[in-house]
Amino acid sequence: MPIVVQLDLMLARRKMRSRDLAAAVGITEVNISLLKSGKVKGVRFDTLERICEVLQCQPGDLLVCEPYPPEST
Repeated sequence: MPIVVQLDLMLARRKMRSRDLAAAVGITEVNISLLKSGKVKGVRFDTLERICEVLQCQPGDLLVCEPYPPEST
């Protein structure tokens, strides 16, 4: 199951810009962008914790496991 990052959805719900989140968390906008696009292989727990604190959410609100599509034969 691939893990999908739904950071952009949570940012929209909180009416917050990536720039503001990056400043509040203490990481670069580039890293926020990479996280939003799912182009990262991992995220540090302390970073995830700070993101959740700022967005007032749980890690499960940001990270979702989606099933693989069935293989066609």
